[in-house]
Amino acid sequence: MFNSDRVQSKSTKLAGREISVGWFFLFFFISGFCSILYELVWLRLAMAQFGVNTALVSIVLSMFMAGLGMGSWASGELLRKHAYRTGFPALRVYALTELLIGVSAVFVPPELVWGRGQLERIGLSSSRGYYLASGIWIALTLVPWCALMGATIPIAMQAIRQILPQKQGRSFSFLYLANVGGAVFGAVVPLFLIELVGFHGTLKLGSVLNCALAICALALTVTRFSGTGQTLSDERAGAATVSRHPAGNYTLVLLLFIAGFTSMGMEVVWIRQFTPYEGTVVYAFALILVTYLAATFTGSRIYRHWGAKQERETKLLWILLGIFAIVSPVTANPYIHLSSLLRVVVGIAPFTALLGFLTPMLVDRWSGGDPARAGTAYAVNVLGCILGPLLSGFVLLPNMSERWVAFILALPWLLLGAYTGWSLSKFAEVVPNVAIRAASYALLPLAFGLILISKDYGQQKGLPESRVLRDHTATTIARGTGMRKELLVNGVGITFLSPITKMMAHLPLAMLGRPPQNALVICFGMGTTYRSLMSWGIPVTAVELVPSVPRLFSFYHADGAELLRSPLSRLVIDDGRRYLERTPQQYDVIAIDPPPPVEASGSSLLYSKEFYAIAKRRLRPHGILQQWLPDGDPVDLASVARALNESFLYVRVFRSVAGWGYHFIVSERPIPKQAAAKLVHRMPTKAVTDLMEWGPKPNAVAEFAAVLDTELPIGELIAKAPDAPALADDRPVNEYYLLRQRAVPKKWRHLVWQERWAGGK
Repeated sequence: MFNSDRVQSKSTKLAGREISVGWFFLFFFISGFCSILYELVWLRLAMAQFGVNTALVSIVLSMFMAGLGMGSWASGELLRKHAYRTGFPALRVYALTELLIGVSAVFVPPELVWGRGQLERIGLSSSRGYYLASGIWIALTLVPWCALMGATIPIAMQAIRQILPQKQGRSFSFLYLANVGGAVFGAVVPLFLIELVGFHGTLKLGSVLNCALAICALALTVTRFSGTGQTLSDERAGAATVSRHPAGNYTLVLLLFIAGFTSMGMEVVWIRQFTPYEGTVVYAFALILVTYLAATFTGSRIYRHWGAKQERETKLLWILLGIFAIVSPVTANPYIHLSSLLRVVVGIAPFTALLGFLTPMLVDRWSGGDPARAGTAYAVNVLGCILGPLLSGFVLLPNMSERWVAFILALPWLLLGAYTGWSLSKFAEVVPNVAIRAASYALLPLAFGLILISKDYGQQKGLPESRVLRDHTATTIARGTGMRKELLVNGVGITFLSPITKMMAHLPLAMLGRPPQNALVICFGMGTTYRSLMSWGIPVTAVELVPSVPRLFSFYHADGAELLRSPLSRLVIDDGRRYLERTPQQYDVIAIDPPPPVEASGSSLLYSKEFYAIAKRRLRPHGILQQWLPDGDPVDLASVARALNESFLYVRVFRSVAGWGYHFIVSERPIPKQAAAKLVHRMPTKAVTDLMEWGPKPNAVAEFAAVLDTELPIGELIAKAPDAPALADDRPVNEYYLLRQRAVPKKWRHLVWQERWAGGK
């Protein structure tokens, strides 16, 4: 258990009721769980409303963190000015704060929907203008609620000062430990809750937990209070027992800023480094987050034990922090053979564990148990957490490899550990002993050597004709020769040269039944579908999320640069769904080929009923939407098929010319069955040439016939999992699948897919 602040049977009395410090640990454990739950769900709801792109994700996370920092600072200042004057029980204020946080689960989703509706009415066509407007609305929506979350630590510290003055000296680290412990579970449990009850159902559970915290905290104080005079006396006595060490060394605050800056900046690097090994599914990102939080908890727990007996730490810790920051480039080295789990744990855990030790130590020393000072310190740490990812993601990673970004982020700690002219007041050695100084200097070349021997994923040998491009969204790799070329984004294979991608363009255009006026392709990839659409001699718009991807077009197709310069071509760097929402343009054909795998995080936003409703508004009356879906889990196939069937009046399904995956051809008007020869007759000569460029059939008629002959009824796909719901934004069954695939007995699994799910209850 804990040492000086351990949960003991000893307790204190307030208002005739015994209150143990264990209550505060329980409160902040559950509060930490709810905070991560809200962050995960709100981010996803914002993506559904405003787009799936790096800028939007950065806005949401920055506003979340900004709210935490503002709330921490503001509550601390209010307590400093008014706490002793009013003598109001802080535990009651904490109860009210948790109640309001619980209310946020009800208000945030409709606020986001309303804001998106207002942006649609404004009709912003500029991406920058849209980012600015959406950022302002997201800030107005999230910051007030997140400020309440940030306010809880200073308020709870004030409550501890009132109730347990003997434990206030390191109260921040006690609450921090509990909060991080709850956050570990908050990074895991919601993944299963979302699979079972959806995003909104998960939010409701978070709301119930926050309200339960409020009721419990209030119940501890709802008896006859012993009087304001006694409370003020107790508080002042408690204030006098604040840590015997004077606070005020601003070096502590600077270190807190750097700690937040480097930790969150490194998180952006870790995602790029480990995605090639872990994949793009939500569980892979959860693994990184859980490792981060669990190691932070471990480090904080060690500090709680160590800090009860020690007041000094060696400066070697700071340079070790820099060394640990560059362990991840070593474990992400493709030439080192480790399991994907070991790569993540060994690469992340040492750094975050040491940060988990040092961060609460710094706040404890700066605040000495004072809520106002703790609020300021925590706000400074959060400010670093906001700025670190912005520098890492938008400035450093677009211009250099992941390993050098990690080195730059580690550099402040390396230099700090080697520099002997600074101190943490009386808590650290002003001049380290000779052994410590020698060790610090020896570790500097070790750090540089680790970076030099590290290799990024794109630096593997045996990648013929490879090209690597970087931007704020991803690291993009084009590699291969001839028909063996492929495209990788953050190390994940996205597509390869295939006649399937040509059919995604030619099949819907030929089935249109009249000369097409224009077409749209969402997800550029290698540009094959876009190129095939252009062969019809019509205006074509291509929407791609990753800026580097279209720049590789000429690597795959010799005429790529010429096609992009064509007056018929329009390239848009944006989220495809967001583009459809804000463009007034109508299209004859919309071709969609979301990046694989089907289970990829965020992919459901291009398969859901809500997305199809948006796409339907951008089709002309006789327009056709072509949706490509690879083979996969029966529930995924059935869920997407049902969503299309419920969204469009007419749906036809074909196997691909290669024998795997499905072309869905859907419209609001009948799509008559026609012979392959008739479809070919409608095609321009250039389009026929494009169709037959790679075969595999001897002529265009045989090529179409190979697809038309594989048509199957939509009900056949739905029957693969008849209880699966239509895929919707709130229930992305393709992304959240672990329970149904691995952990849930078949009998239970059947209960999960009952009508209550399909009915959205």
